[in-house]
Formats: sequence, C-alpha cells, structure tokens
Amino acid sequence: MKTLKHINTILLVLCVTFSFAQQTPAPEQVKDFAIIGATAHIGNGEVIENSIIVVSNGKITTIGPEASTPLTRQAMDIIDARGKHVYPGFIVSNGTLGLVEVDAVKASNDLSEMGTFNPHVRSIIAYNAESKVVESMRPNGVLLGQVVPRGGRITGTSSIVQYDAWNWEDAAVKTDDGIHINWPNSFSRGRWWLGEDPGLKPNKNYDKQVKELTDYFNEAKAYNSGNKTKKHLQFEAMGDLFTGIKHLYINADDAKSITDAVNFAKAQGITKMTIVGGYQASDVADLLKQNKVSVMLKRVHSLPELEDDDYDYTFKQAKELVDAGVLVSLETSGQMERMNSRNLPFYAGTTVAHGLNKEQALQLITLNPAKIMGIDDMYGSLQVGKSATLFISEGDALDMRTNKLTHAFIDGRNISLETHQTELWKRYSEKYGIKEN
Repeated sequence: MKTLKHINTILLVLCVTFSFAQQTPAPEQVKDFAIIGATAHIGNGEVIENSIIVVSNGKITTIGPEASTPLTRQAMDIIDARGKHVYPGFIVSNGTLGLVEVDAVKASNDLSEMGTFNPHVRSIIAYNAESKVVESMRPNGVLLGQVVPRGGRITGTSSIVQYDAWNWEDAAVKTDDGIHINWPNSFSRGRWWLGEDPGLKPNKNYDKQVKELTDYFNEAKAYNSGNKTKKHLQFEAMGDLFTGIKHLYINADDAKSITDAVNFAKAQGITKMTIVGGYQASDVADLLKQNKVSVMLKRVHSLPELEDDDYDYTFKQAKELVDAGVLVSLETSGQMERMNSRNLPFYAGTTVAHGLNKEQALQLITLNPAKIMGIDDMYGSLQVGKSATLFISEGDALDMRTNKLTHAFIDGRNISLETHQTELWKRYSEKYGIKEN
C-alpha cells in the first residue's frame, strides 16, 4: 500500500512538472541570416523603409536601406519580410513574470519575503524559466523584462532576464540591477468596512516611516564605509547603491511622496534613481527633469484615482512627461499584472491615441527601459553591434488587431512562438473548422 502511495505521489509530481514546462529554448545561432524588405522601427525614433538587417553570432552586423546596403547572400539564410515590420524586443519594466505561476497555488508563488527591510533578497534566484505565463508573452513581442520582488518597505533586488531560457542563469541579462523601495504613503483612505470615512486623509505616521527609512540608509552607508568585521547581509546588499553601481527604484504616486523621494535620494548621494508608478509625476515633471530622475509609469489602462482627475488622465500622462523631457518607460504592475504584461505594446498604442507619435510610444517599451535599467548598450534598439533581440510583425505592433508575429529572435536565436494558448487555438479551430485570418 505504501509503495502504491509513493508511485501515485511521483506520478502527480511528474504531471505537475510537465504541465508547467514551456517550449524548448532555441539553440544558439550558427548561420548568418538577413531580414529583407521590412519597415525597420529602430527604437530610437528612426524608421528605415525597405530595410536590410544582417545578423551574425547573435548580433546585428548590418542595418540600412535595401537600395544602398550591399548584401552577400552566400552561406546566409534570407527572410523575405516585404510588407512587414521589424521591431526591437519589447521590455517589461517593474514586472513579476516568473515569480508566480498560479496565484491560487501557494507553492508556485515566490513573490515576496517576510520582513520590512529586505535589500538582500534577490529575485533572480526565484525566477522560473519554465513558466508558461512567461512563454505567453513572446507572441506579442515581449521578449525581456525586469523581475522585481514585492513586499515590505525595501522589497529586494531586481534583475533583467530574457524570456527563452533553460534556467535563471541562462535567462539573466543583468543580475542585481537595482534595489526597490515602497515609499510611505503620505495620504491614506479610511476603511469603509469599519465605518470610517473612505476619503483621503493625511498619514499620521508618514514622518516616522520616512525617518525609519532614512535611519536604515544611514546605517547601511556607515556599515559599508567601515571595516565590516561583523557580517550584515542587508547592509552589504546596499553598498552598490552608494557607489552608483546599483539603481534605486522608489514606488511613489502622489506629488508630495515623489518630491520627498527625490530629495531623499539626493540627500543619500544616490546618483541613479527612478520613480515607479508615478501617478502624479507629471505634476512635478520639472523637478524630475532637473534631477535626471526617470519614471516607470503606472499601467496606462487604469482608472483615474481622484475625483477631479480627467477621465483620460492615465492615457495622456506619458505624453505630458515626454514633452517635459523626462525619460519614461511603461510598467504593468497591479491586478493580474503577469497576465497583463502581454498587453504592454497595446498600452504604448494607447499613448499614441493621446498625443505621442508611434516612434515615441515605441521608445517607452524598448530603448527607454533599456536606458533606465542600464542595458541599452546591447538591447532596446536595432543598431550595429547590439544584440539581435527583435521580431517581425505582419502589421503595427502597437495595434492588437495587426500585431501578428511571424518570427522572433533573442540574441539571434530563432525562438518558438508556440504557447499553451496557440496550441488550444489550433486544437479547437480544427474541431470547429475555423480558419485563421
């Protein structure tokens, strides 16, 4: 009987394991290839009609107009993309892809750690490269992302990954890029379920919470400038913040919190800082520009939070910040954020409908996040010497009606665009005789 129970347990584990396995990662590029005839959206605002892009050893070696760019066709695969579009791989800012597989299954949730100050918690070692949720991003062109831990005042240390890998070591593009903080809320709402007024009220503990954070930073700075005779993992993890190696990401939404966060970073001597969320960032855009503070902007498809906000407040905020000269990327955190990450290009498309041109909107999810995260030397745009992390779409990648990928590459590797969803589509389209448009 015990033997039978053990066998059943093993079979259950195997079933769960195989049900979560994604497509086999693509092998390294071994043969040069060229993409010919497509409209190339470079990612820096430039567009090349009828382009040629040559890729060798995972990097772009040639890019230019077809009419003026010589091409040696020997020992090279040719991809005819006439009438199609080529884009840099889209990048998710402030994401949690790979940290949770099924919200209702506790064993698949590695989103946060207990405790208030956790700068030493590294999200990269919890990243699940076998995630089916991660796999479902690729058919929309989302090929890279920042993996960020949640919870506590200092949530931990993030890393950047690419979405086609055997394990987290293979996936890592940049490990331990920055530390994330949840700034104290300067205002809070009453608990309506306890009969309290649900309106906004000043947070009575705000100054105390800011002081606790300030004291913690001061202690970490003192530790890292000392002899470190007694090991302190949390303080040790913060050392690179003060030398400018790591980036500081502060989640703050209202104008006062954003202002206080910027002044806090200046007082601590932090040279690399980004506001995450930034609901009222446009109200203090001049301060952000003056201090070279970038913004990972709150999910575009969100409702206004305050009674006197315009109905399209979240739609047009990117335009206001870009016009003010602030470096902006789009993030997807919030309810059902992992699923919604696949909608990243369509969030950018919404900003086009509210003021930005398409190339500016494209930068919000390509070159701008690459600059903020410090990976723009290799990713974020289609340029000679950079990684061939790109995709070919039949139409406008920012439009959900026309963004249909035919090819996608990460570091020159031709990755699979099959997912659990596409497999189900094929299965039931055959059953009901549905033809794909």
